[in-house]
Amino acid sequence: MLSDEILAKYEMTVGIECHVQLATTTKLFSGADNDARDKSPNSVVSPIDFGLPGMLPVLNRGAVDLAIKAGKALNSQMAHVSRFDRKHYFYPDLPKGYQTTQMYQPIIGPGIIKVPLEDGGAIKVRIHHAHMEEDAGKLTHNGSYSLVDLNRAGTPLIEIVSEPDIHSAAEAKAYATELYHLMTYAGVTNGDLYHGNMRFDVNVSVALRGSNELGTRTETKNLNSFKSVEKAAEYEFRRQIELIERGEKVTQETRGWDDAKQKTSSQRSKEDAQDYRYMPDADIPPIVLTDEEIAAIQAEVSILPNEWREVLQPLKLNYLQTEMLLDIENEYRGKIKFLDSIKDYINSGNLERAKFFTNWQINVFIPLLRDESFKLGQVDYLQVERVIHELLSANKLSSTNAKILFKELIGLNELPDIEQYATDKGYIQVSDEGAIIAIVEAVLNDPASAKAVDDLKNGNEKVIGFLVGQVMKKSQGKANPGLAQKLIRERVL
Repeated sequence: MLSDEILAKYEMTVGIECHVQLATTTKLFSGADNDARDKSPNSVVSPIDFGLPGMLPVLNRGAVDLAIKAGKALNSQMAHVSRFDRKHYFYPDLPKGYQTTQMYQPIIGPGIIKVPLEDGGAIKVRIHHAHMEEDAGKLTHNGSYSLVDLNRAGTPLIEIVSEPDIHSAAEAKAYATELYHLMTYAGVTNGDLYHGNMRFDVNVSVALRGSNELGTRTETKNLNSFKSVEKAAEYEFRRQIELIERGEKVTQETRGWDDAKQKTSSQRSKEDAQDYRYMPDADIPPIVLTDEEIAAIQAEVSILPNEWREVLQPLKLNYLQTEMLLDIENEYRGKIKFLDSIKDYINSGNLERAKFFTNWQINVFIPLLRDESFKLGQVDYLQVERVIHELLSANKLSSTNAKILFKELIGLNELPDIEQYATDKGYIQVSDEGAIIAIVEAVLNDPASAKAVDDLKNGNEKVIGFLVGQVMKKSQGKANPGLAQKLIRERVL
């Protein structure tokens, strides 16, 4: 068991390589379907993906465009000329005997991203480069034999390689999360982590604090969740310290992550570049891009996460609230779009309405979306929110009834007259002072309220809530609680 004192002697250094599946319709070098989810094995494969003799690759221009958009999200320099290389190794799920990648002249050059942290701070992580490449197939191991599925072979990827600027497991998780936000907001990938649209290889090394040299690194491959990135980095940090403290050496190797056991295990020794016998791919011409071409494609990228955080700053949200808004709009993209409305209210100077809409998403709408039993209808939920805001501002709705009304309306496929619907359902609260006076006086004269009335006269302000609650109960939730409290005070104090 490592003590805090021993852990404090060492510093973790992390670099992350992230494979991002590009959201193209077809594969990188063939016309086969790029979406292999729920497809039968080897059903979305072309002769090019099988590596049959005489088959020549044709580069997917859409994949190039998405790589250019990724370059903007990474604040990276784009290469005017980039080339493909062959990375040779034998594996059953790679029938060509080599992977087509970009070893020497990648399409995306150095960049930098700002990564927000839960404590309100931020780190900057430099991007070394990002290159385009094709994915391999998938092997399923069954005891004495293995099955090969080439549906994924030829899938277009970019591999984003960070500099070793990360120094804790929490920072590693935050970086992976921000990379996901950037790639999905830029439209580069669908971001389906379950199906491996983004996979993280986490390189961890350990050295004494203050040392000018990095320790020997290990690479834990193919992590597909932010939590596993964090846990794998933390496990490797402790494992390597234990080795060093025992006087043993850390071996440079590739390791795998066992999510059930929450530990890494050795898979193979780490290869060097010369082991792959890289050579230029003579079948694929170089990619040549002009500044005008790059600018035109990058202009199609919508607002990115850090820009949204700047937009939302006047609302003074905390980290979790901001990230919740970004997560939900991203998760439900194509169905949910409320950030633009909040931005419009902020830009028009209507901070009160912007805060209402923001708080409504966080406290009402998002919990509904995450409720598996709730089914979202086809009505304009933004219109429902606008009308509910008007009814609340006019004291026609209580906050409780507003939430009930909202849930009912956004589950519909056709929107009725909202105020009339609320009236018919009995949700509109009574603000007729004469009608509420009668209820208030009935409550105050009720023997069950006698003690609360005496307590209020003696300065116990807490009992006012009980008395208002009795008014709401007698009015079946229709009385205006603010008016009810005012009338109670006038009669008791």
